[in-house]
Amino acid sequence: MANVVVIGAQWGDEGKGKIVDWLSERADIIVRFQGGHNAGHTLVIGNETYKLALLPSGVVRPGKLSVIGNGVVLDPWHLVSELDALKTRGIDIGAHDLKIAENATLILPLHRELDQLREAAAGEHRIGTTGRGIGPAYEDKAGRRSIRTQDLKNLGTLGPKLDRLLVHHNALRRGLGVAEIGKDTLMRELATIAPKVLPYVENVWSLLDAERRAGKRILFEGAQGALLDVDHGTYPFVTSSNTVAAQAATGSGMGPGAIGYVLGLAKAYTTRVGSGPFPTELTDDVGEQLGQRGQEFGVNTGRKRRCGWFDACLVRQAIKVAGINGIALTKLDVLDGFPEIKVSIGYELDGHRIDNLPAGQNAQARVKPIYECFEGWSQSTKGARKWSELPAQAVKYVRHIEELIECPVTLLSTSPERDDTILVKDPFED
Repeated sequence: MANVVVIGAQWGDEGKGKIVDWLSERADIIVRFQGGHNAGHTLVIGNETYKLALLPSGVVRPGKLSVIGNGVVLDPWHLVSELDALKTRGIDIGAHDLKIAENATLILPLHRELDQLREAAAGEHRIGTTGRGIGPAYEDKAGRRSIRTQDLKNLGTLGPKLDRLLVHHNALRRGLGVAEIGKDTLMRELATIAPKVLPYVENVWSLLDAERRAGKRILFEGAQGALLDVDHGTYPFVTSSNTVAAQAATGSGMGPGAIGYVLGLAKAYTTRVGSGPFPTELTDDVGEQLGQRGQEFGVNTGRKRRCGWFDACLVRQAIKVAGINGIALTKLDVLDGFPEIKVSIGYELDGHRIDNLPAGQNAQARVKPIYECFEGWSQSTKGARKWSELPAQAVKYVRHIEELIECPVTLLSTSPERDDTILVKDPFED
């Protein structure tokens, strides 16, 4: 049996929540391995809709172990609020249901403030972060001054670490013209939240190793998408972590050999939140129609997503750098009724044809998509659970997408509902 990694093959918001929840029925353990609570995911289960950001998508399924790995930056206050919100709806997540890596980096209130202050100071040159402190927390991790979950066990010895952290942050705050933070204030905040988090803290790498040896199926859940990867994405308009499949090993404490199958998610069109290049973006009525039909608003922030046609070049590029074995194509039903559908099959840059998005920021801003046009379909695909229930033209569209991205479509999602999914190949059956 293969352990499966699920990642986004675009700029995030591809529907990972539903697919991970659907796959989690076949898994024993669901692991978040990077990012923070900046990537919301929506689960629709019957008449219930759950909007999560930090907790793994499989957490609403009874009998499954959810794990937050060391590659995640964890806001403990948000964690508690998310757990409390689920509890009010009858889902009580105990320490036997959720484990948090003892070496995960904490997002502190000062990280959130710094994130928002810097974005405001950048003006029109802002990156477009969610302002939740993810970037500053990763910076402290790389700078070897972060506070980690294990530190909550020994607050009495935390003084020197807080001193080191505040030397850095108070210098930044002085430069930004805001008040400095006192060590006592930060210590009180940590002392208040620690008892609520510590019951979940665990030596995760050891736990996962034992479970893998016992033959348990592990599902690794990524956040954001491959095009937001700090190395391989549209830099600098990216997130602060690696979002490709290889990070599942690093961000969970398991070796690369633990990864069996990599499932990439892509919408049947393209969306993006925030700033940055978007070659197929539509600012006309068609783009507006895609956004309305697809309900393209951020789960966490409510920000309106930019919409455009499917970009086969970008998805093909993501497949190669992220190590994707198969694609789950989502939101096919949003394209129902369009008389004509376009797909970008290449770009024009300064009068020359190219087949990948260049790494340079200026060049990315200048590329123009080269489109191939498809005849649309008038019948509904919404809720289809078999290939035979799809219009012939929709099947033709999907099959041609496979050729363009050089990767098979192994799952097809036709609505937000968990069971409205067409399975071509079970990723767990290696």
